[in-house]
Amino acid sequence: MREGDTFMSNNIWGYQPTAGHTAGTDLIGYKVEATDGSIGKIDKHSDDVSSAYLVVDTGVWIFGKHVLLPAGVVRTVDQAARTVFVELTKEQIKESPEFDKDKHLGDVGYHQQLGTYYEGHRPR
Repeated sequence: MREGDTFMSNNIWGYQPTAGHTAGTDLIGYKVEATDGSIGKIDKHSDDVSSAYLVVDTGVWIFGKHVLLPAGVVRTVDQAARTVFVELTKEQIKESPEFDKDKHLGDVGYHQQLGTYYEGHRPR
């Protein structure tokens, strides 16, 4: 990554230092905004080091699909507006690998698959 790029960390599973998220802050219910519009609300999240993520309920936008977003795609967290902004388009999120609630907690291969997908969509 070059200095000045939106993402300065290579860890897709960790919040960026510039995101403004404080570990321990409850993000459940926060709105999530892609670069081109709203995608839903946070249903679950984790601040675990090297495996932080958001589970977003997209509601009727993509027929009730839940998506798992690695914390590294978070651009900023606006506490006052209860909104999380991510550096992905709605289409990139819609095309992401399907969220598997049974695999996301312990399946390293599943996390690698998601990490690879999202790494490929980070701004350069």
